Amino acid sequence: MTRPRTFAEGAILRPGAVRSLAALLSRLSPAGRSALVFLTLLALLGLAAPLLPLADPASVNLAQKLAGPGPEHWLGTDSLGRDLMSRVIWGVRSSLLTALAATAATALFGALYGGIAAAFGSRVDSIMMRLCDFWMSFPSEVMILAVVGLLGPGLENVVIACLAAKWPWYARMVRTLARRMLDAGFVVFARVSGARPRDILLRHILPNASAEFCVLATVDSASVLLMISALSFLGLGVSAPNPEWGMMLAEARNVMTLYPWQMLPPGLALLGAAAALHFLGDALAEVLDPKNALRARDPGAVREAP
Repeated sequence: MTRPRTFAEGAILRPGAVRSLAALLSRLSPAGRSALVFLTLLALLGLAAPLLPLADPASVNLAQKLAGPGPEHWLGTDSLGRDLMSRVIWGVRSSLLTALAATAATALFGALYGGIAAAFGSRVDSIMMRLCDFWMSFPSEVMILAVVGLLGPGLENVVIACLAAKWPWYARMVRTLARRMLDAGFVVFARVSGARPRDILLRHILPNASAEFCVLATVDSASVLLMISALSFLGLGVSAPNPEWGMMLAEARNVMTLYPWQMLPPGLALLGAAAALHFLGDALAEVLDPKNALRARDPGAVREAP
């Protein structure tokens, strides 16, 4: 007698498929693959900025201020004569990479909090979730501004503010998913079959919970990116002369009537990164959803209700 397959085993989201990057990329939509390639190239440019033959992003040369694009400065220079292309590439570190790091730290803390609440259950779970609900009653943007106002300007304080404002969303999602998965039929079957808790977590719970969690983290990265740039635009984020896309927009605003092209390099970089994160989140939602994965493998396995 053959053992019936669990839902996680029947879907494409088996551990082997999750570990296979090639299988994941092959199921991404064209927009999702394009977004992933764009974000990867952008991140690699930011990481390799010290190794690239770029001009010093903080070097001031007033003799070449507001110069147009040319062989020496491909994207031109700003009001202090600093190379715009160099500042845009170096700005990847303080904009995109910082947003990704802040989102990862927030997701990790929220997942740990939600996992503890789900594991203990009962009274501990109720107390922890009431604290989470209380925290979520404050708008994220208002809390971030309040925390940055208390701690002062600076990139580190912006990251701390984003973590303090956004962790409850991840905590509640992980807690809800974990409690729902623990009562699911395939988890109960695995438990009575003698599967170890670690195997249940890795083979059943995490693959089926990854869709919503990854989508939230990817889309939230775009929100954090825009928040970092907005705070820098207001003078509460990255301090000069460090390059950051939002701060570059603030500097270009002063000369936008005479030199409007100064807004294009940082603005397009910010727009492209945020849009790519949203496209990637939508593509991951389709790929990691167990029902869609099962339909892709066996079109007759999942039938929509009339």
